[in-house]
Amino acid sequence: MHSVAVLIPTNWSRWWSVATKAVSKTGGVNKVRIGGGTWRSRLLSFPDGPGLRPTPDRVRQTLFNWLGQDLHGMRCLDLFSGTGALGFEALSRGAREVVMVEKSLPAFRALQASKTLLSADGASLLNADAAQLLNAPSAKLEAGSFDVIFLDPPYNQGWLDKLLPAVAALLAPDGRVYVEAEYVLADSAPWQVLKSGKAGNVCYHLLKLADANE
Repeated sequence: MHSVAVLIPTNWSRWWSVATKAVSKTGGVNKVRIGGGTWRSRLLSFPDGPGLRPTPDRVRQTLFNWLGQDLHGMRCLDLFSGTGALGFEALSRGAREVVMVEKSLPAFRALQASKTLLSADGASLLNADAAQLLNAPSAKLEAGSFDVIFLDPPYNQGWLDKLLPAVAALLAPDGRVYVEAEYVLADSAPWQVLKSGKAGNVCYHLLKLADANE
């Protein structure tokens, strides 16, 4: 995925406005709101932490519009779960299971608390490093078993080049990968960019594996 154009945000005040719409603070605790489905408007708590940035509300709304709103029966993988906003919203919209991976122990504990708060039986939580997990056999990461994969890694650390090749084998037929990055992604074999958008300095994309005949 090297054929990309790097975009530098020129209006930081606008970016800050967009980003903070996803987050509120109550009593010094960060909160993010689920935007749709069974748990619509429920608040999730999460700690401060390096690179921990919830997907902005309007970006999540666009993503789930792309995915069709109803994720009934789908199996999803959230590799950098962070606040849990994407994974728990997928469950709220009908996904049967979301495997949520988070390396940070404070963030992972917040995910456990959110799972308990929502009685989210479909959330399978793993306190693990995403790259190491993908390189080791795991009963939770069967090849071809995920309908949607959420990939929202920390910026400026080269995660996409490392992980996109690895997640290809995990996608079910006609599966989709949602990617957030600090730059725009272009088509690069074996990936095809189906949809994309930009909000502040968040560049977001929906990818699929290109057909061999395309």
